[in-house]
Amino acid sequence: MNDAQILYETASGHYRDGRLDVAEPLYRAVLALDPSCIDALRDLASIAESRGDPGGGVHLLERALVVAPRDQACLISLVELLLRQGRRREAESTFGRLCASGCDDGVLAGLRERFGIRDVAACDTGGETEGVTLDDTARAPVRQVRELTGLVEDNRLEEALSKARLLCKKYPRDFFLWKAMGTVLYRSDDCRSALPAMQQALALNPKDPELLNTLGNILHDLGRLAQSQSCFSRAIALSPDYAEAHNSLGAVLKSLGRFDEAIASYRRALALKPDLSEAYSNIGIVYKDTGELDKARRYYEMALDKDPDNLNARNNLGGVLQDLGRHDEAIRCYSAAIQGRPEFAVAESNRLFTINYHPDRSAEEVYAAYRDYDRRHGEAARAHWRAHTNTRDAERRLRLGYVSPDFRSHAIRYMLEPLLEHHDRTRFELHAYAELTREDAQTARYRSLVDHWVPTRGLNDGELAARIRADGIDILVDLAGHTAGNRLGVFARKPAPVSVSAWVGYGYTTGLSAIDYFLADEVLVPEGSEGLFGERPWRLAAPGGVYRPSAGMGAVNALPALERGAVTFGTLTRGVRINHRTVRVWSEILDRVPGSRLVVNSKDFVSDAAQQALAERFAAHGIARERLEIGYHSPPWDVLRGMDIGLDCFPHNSGTTLMESLYMGVPFVTLADRPSVGRIGATILAGIGRDAWIAPDEAGYVERAVALAADLAGLAAIRAGLRGEMEASAWRDEPGGIARIEAAYRAMWRRWCERRACLGDMP
Repeated sequence: MNDAQILYETASGHYRDGRLDVAEPLYRAVLALDPSCIDALRDLASIAESRGDPGGGVHLLERALVVAPRDQACLISLVELLLRQGRRREAESTFGRLCASGCDDGVLAGLRERFGIRDVAACDTGGETEGVTLDDTARAPVRQVRELTGLVEDNRLEEALSKARLLCKKYPRDFFLWKAMGTVLYRSDDCRSALPAMQQALALNPKDPELLNTLGNILHDLGRLAQSQSCFSRAIALSPDYAEAHNSLGAVLKSLGRFDEAIASYRRALALKPDLSEAYSNIGIVYKDTGELDKARRYYEMALDKDPDNLNARNNLGGVLQDLGRHDEAIRCYSAAIQGRPEFAVAESNRLFTINYHPDRSAEEVYAAYRDYDRRHGEAARAHWRAHTNTRDAERRLRLGYVSPDFRSHAIRYMLEPLLEHHDRTRFELHAYAELTREDAQTARYRSLVDHWVPTRGLNDGELAARIRADGIDILVDLAGHTAGNRLGVFARKPAPVSVSAWVGYGYTTGLSAIDYFLADEVLVPEGSEGLFGERPWRLAAPGGVYRPSAGMGAVNALPALERGAVTFGTLTRGVRINHRTVRVWSEILDRVPGSRLVVNSKDFVSDAAQQALAERFAAHGIARERLEIGYHSPPWDVLRGMDIGLDCFPHNSGTTLMESLYMGVPFVTLADRPSVGRIGATILAGIGRDAWIAPDEAGYVERAVALAADLAGLAAIRAGLRGEMEASAWRDEPGGIARIEAAYRAMWRRWCERRACLGDMP
């Protein structure tokens, strides 16, 4: 990505959020570097008009059209701007150019009627409009409207959309038809097409609160948060008692990180409409994000009490039960949500995510759930597979596409930032497909490290797959698995010749047979475990990644046990990893090491109720409350300075926090369990040559922890040298680690070229 592109992405982010004073000089800086950037010219034109300079806006749009004479967005903006200035003749001339550009018939009809452009014969609208006479009297017959409404209510969306389009062309001044078309498109997960339809409806009827609320929801889904908030505020100004608009306003405030204001909006919605189930669920979402899991659970349960069919609330309740370590209950919630809505992909991913952590399911039982997911979702997407036309040149520069919701401040930074930074840009062109609600300072850093930055929020699976195919991506890499914000529906459509799921970000298979490879290492995926993956495992020499420490971790301190006279064990894990097996084993360790304590530092244990519930689980094994320190402090560097020995979880290991522990001089014990999520601790330790801390079973785990605790002098020496061991290991060899990954990509590409040379260009 060059300087102009980086500046443009920054400017457009400010523009989308309504910070025009910040965006304007940045756009002008873009044009100083690249005078042909039509997107910057178009946005500046909008800013100019908002500043009371419509003539300047016209000039900027005309500059853009010199560069791209058929750009429909610029042509539409210019038509509207000229008409608002009363420059009708110029507007009609520009409208003729818009017709010739192949613009959608519905958009043309809407502009014609909205602004009184009567020269219908100047355009050949073709297609469905053939034989349709435009009716300038505005309203469609009641019978036609009832038929359309019935189709929408029966969820016959394709038929409803076809009828709505036809009626909009015949009765282009009937706002209800545009509203219906926008609603159908929105319910069909096509926000980008829904937006102009809703905007047309709003132009015809600007005082419809329901319309403003739906338009705001569309803008929210597209990531245009400031505009979304404005729509909800307008709806409330028109109808102060409109509960649904208060609820929607709360949702966008939550997305903006304004949690207190969000809850106030939700509570206002409930004051107006006490049975509004979605508002209860939304309050639960805020409390879950702030770590108040007991409150979150209570509000989800209230949502379901008001509406047992609220599948979003059912899914959300599963999420909080999952974080509380109540795996079976969480899985039942997700399964109920999926039963109610078989296409509920988010609930599907959440269910698989939780099954990964289940303490009593075998590796084969876990993978069976992934196979079922592929049968129901992956195989259905094969209808969208198409032959790939990428040039079969095994040694050419390759286009890599990274797909992630985590191009922001997130634990994956330790691996992702060095990966992007050290790629050989003479051999790889980098594309980032970013599924983000909000951006932060780390986002700007990622943008600067890639050639092409593509925000994907608001693009449905088909649209994003088409974009990836149009970008000519050779190798598409998933960095999310089944975590929140994943785009596995895109991978199921196989938009690139080679697709890869990397262990970093999720740790296990996606289950999708459409993805070619699971990129991991020989410890994570040992020989003989291939049958537990939907993809073909591609093994790197261990370790299969690199580690970049966070800034501000500080120095390693002396062993705390030397001063305290007793050992402190600890974990920074999430609640979902703590189960009856870990509690029992950790209790045995505490029992075997007199005077020892256990620190549990996690956002999932912010509340007193969550802390008490965990303490009671240990009490069942005879561990007194005073031997437990449960809470949450972030960043955790001082917490780690208070630990002597780390305890990894099983059957699903921790990840980033284990790296951080070692870097702060804290050794940990791990149990090598099922591939690959149960072997993350093992690959981390193998990477620094500390295989002795890897246990094959629970008994061995206890013995290793007890042995470390029994030798304080040895433990002090380990602590003093562990950061040096990390620095000298392959984990800290960023160029070497990324070169190994690049070599894997190149080998995958060569294999595709060789195979396609034999079989032809089939997907």
